[in-house]
Amino acid sequence: MRLLATLLLAALAAVFIACLVWPNAHPAIPWVSAFSEAAMVGGLADWFAVTALFRHPLGLPIPHTAIIPRQKDRLGDTLAQFLKDNFLKPQVVARRLDDADLAGVLARWLAAPPAPGPNRKKSLAPLVGQLVEGLDDPSIAKAVEDLARGRLQSMQLSPIVADAVDTLVAGGRHELLIDAAVEWALATIVDEAPNIRGMVAERTNWLLRLAGADESMSSTMITSVQRLLVEIRHDPRHPVRQRLVEAFTQWTFDLRHFPESQARVEGFKDDLLANRAMGSWVQGLWDAARGALAASLKQPAGNRLGGALTTLGARIDGDAALKAGLNTALRRAIAGLAKTHGDEIVKLVSETVRSWDAQTVTDKVEQAVGRDLQFIRINGTLIGGCIGVAIHAVTHFAPLAR
Repeated sequence: MRLLATLLLAALAAVFIACLVWPNAHPAIPWVSAFSEAAMVGGLADWFAVTALFRHPLGLPIPHTAIIPRQKDRLGDTLAQFLKDNFLKPQVVARRLDDADLAGVLARWLAAPPAPGPNRKKSLAPLVGQLVEGLDDPSIAKAVEDLARGRLQSMQLSPIVADAVDTLVAGGRHELLIDAAVEWALATIVDEAPNIRGMVAERTNWLLRLAGADESMSSTMITSVQRLLVEIRHDPRHPVRQRLVEAFTQWTFDLRHFPESQARVEGFKDDLLANRAMGSWVQGLWDAARGALAASLKQPAGNRLGGALTTLGARIDGDAALKAGLNTALRRAIAGLAKTHGDEIVKLVSETVRSWDAQTVTDKVEQAVGRDLQFIRINGTLIGGCIGVAIHAVTHFAPLAR
């Protein structure tokens, strides 16, 4: 367009020269001369105006030319302030988002079936899978271990244990523990009967052993314990069971109210966390979870992320209260981002423009609006010519009207 505007100006200059050389060649020559003369003036004036925005016309340091290179810093500051005043104020952002159904847009995108072929929705799960798989750096595993240790260290274990035991007792599940303990005790007595008989024999004098009292005593002892355990196993209301329940209840009370009991449980937790095997266990758990999640996400036909997103989108779209709440949360979040980071964005724009050299700013602005500016030159040339014809008409016909 710059070449076209320049050729038009040169053509009209040639026409004007021809009119000066052959002024009587045709009765219309004065009109053509007036048009070409005024068009040259208009074209040259607009050329000067357009050129003065970006550089000194003809390289002459005429005042108030090369405006953009000289004022680039102020241009950046003005642009940044315009962005802040019209786009990044929380009130402006909130007002512009007041009628926007952001949750609806999100829900429809999530619920819509993915289009055939490559698309962002289909690529989301494999992308997340690659990101998860890439979290294999030892420093990340160490960070996960430190996070787990920190959370466990700050967590009071005593109330959790007390609640767990109370839940077991309230639901009658402690009976399974008692039954398991009774079965273990019965099996242990059978296995350890020879040792028990030997210990009794060692503590019995030779005369009683000679009379066989040691064997009778050990058999009576073993049989009595076995009978007690069998009674406990078959009687849900056995006094021993009741005393065990009372012991559980007393222990949970102590865990909640007595520092000594709490200290024993917390000491066990500290010993567990200090054990090096704990770190290996957490790291193995992290590696297994990361590997399983990455493998699932990298198989588009088998991963559940797409289905979960589709279900979430349908739920949002079908629940007016949820959608309204999500819209409010999204508006607040975006307005909050504008409030928190608006000044940083403004500063970034201003400093970016300031960092450009004058030629870079000139080139960028000229590339953006240069084509329209050349149209201004063309329009100025043609309109100037029309005005020249109008002025010539006035000067030609005014004396005839007298």
